[in-house]
Amino acid sequence: MTTQVDAWTAAPRADGMVSLEENKVEANHPYSDDEEELIDAEVNGNWTPQEKALHEARLKAKAKRRLRRSSSRNSTSDSVSESGEAAGGDPHNLKGKVHNNDRKSRTGKGRGLPKKGGAGGKGVWGAAGMVYEVEEPDVRDPNYDESAQGDTVYETVVPEVEEKELEKMVNPIVQEYFEHGDTKEVEMLLKGLNLGQHKYEVTSLAVSLSLEGKASHRELTSRLLSDLSGKMLSQSDMAHAFDKMLKELPDLILDTPEAPQMLGQFIARAIADHVLPMNFLDCYKGKVDCDHSRVALDRAAVLLTMKREMVRLDNVWGIGGGLRPVKHLIKEMNLLLKEYLISGDISEAEHCLRDLEVPHFHHELVYEAVVMVLESKGDTASHMMMKLLQSLWKTGLITVDQMNRGFQRVYDELPEISLDVPHAHSIMETFVELCYKESVITKQLRDACPSRGRKRFVSEGDGGMIKN
Repeated sequence: MTTQVDAWTAAPRADGMVSLEENKVEANHPYSDDEEELIDAEVNGNWTPQEKALHEARLKAKAKRRLRRSSSRNSTSDSVSESGEAAGGDPHNLKGKVHNNDRKSRTGKGRGLPKKGGAGGKGVWGAAGMVYEVEEPDVRDPNYDESAQGDTVYETVVPEVEEKELEKMVNPIVQEYFEHGDTKEVEMLLKGLNLGQHKYEVTSLAVSLSLEGKASHRELTSRLLSDLSGKMLSQSDMAHAFDKMLKELPDLILDTPEAPQMLGQFIARAIADHVLPMNFLDCYKGKVDCDHSRVALDRAAVLLTMKREMVRLDNVWGIGGGLRPVKHLIKEMNLLLKEYLISGDISEAEHCLRDLEVPHFHHELVYEAVVMVLESKGDTASHMMMKLLQSLWKTGLITVDQMNRGFQRVYDELPEISLDVPHAHSIMETFVELCYKESVITKQLRDACPSRGRKRFVSEGDGGMIKN
């Protein structure tokens, strides 16, 4: 070992190589004697120009030597990495051989630890135990995918409906509601439309359509306004809509002459159902110039004062035909026929029958009319009922099927009726013949009328033979 150290010390040094002893000397004595004298002279302020230039030249020469020394050291390390063995060393010595797969630094700089602290290399994410912070995705990243960033929620944006298109979209919904009567479906369809500031128009459009329709349509409209109030439409929206309709009454009268009275009933029903504020009518006292608007407001005030304790005006439009109980319909038709026998006004009877809105139940009117003829005294009732049935037949209110069904019901119940009316069969035959002559019933229906069989008695002197 001692001989190897001597050999290494005795080996010639390459240019620019500095021994360890020279480095120690240089560290202990950084300046020469001449340089120390120059520095003392500089401190004392006794430098001459020649001395100053000489000092600068020495500093430049010293810097060049340091640069040459560092460059020679780098070139030596490069030659070692390329040849795989140290210059001047034994090629068969393992200590002098540099392995390509060594993870330690081969530049001669550093502390000899693995590169990157063991965190580098192919397929290595980082050093053991390293915890990475969550990085927020950058929108400007070319690989940025919006749909892959967490729970992305997409919302359908519906544009606000314009005022011109509002009527085209709402009218079919209201007309369909008149057929099925389901307020929840109407609410669902209206929520699908972005009505925006024009949502109060739904009320005015529904009321305008019901004014041109039947009483059952107006009843359904009142129920619709009651169900939409507080959910989609507020009291202020309802008040705005009815205020607009009061101003448009002169135009509504052109299509519906009874529009002021009907609108007054709508207002009274809405106030009773708490759709409109209780002071709605008070806001118009002394401020209405239009005669039609005044009629509507007066009608609403009268209806509200007639009901005690603000009971809901459920019967302001009557009950729809399909919703009426059968007993109530029978009672209404009996009253209709009795009023007709007293007044003789056929047009009023037709109007009342249309308002009942039960075309499938008109056979009951025929049945009640024939029974009244059988129970009446004299021929007056039979002629009046014949004229009524004739008028209803010609106008189409009573169809052939309803007429035949009504008479057939009387035919079937005639034996029971004859218990109370002994001459029911003869009266029935007379009335059926009269109706047939006036073309109220068909020949088949006349021939189907039952007749009471007459008993034939045989005298004893005839020998049991029936006389011709």
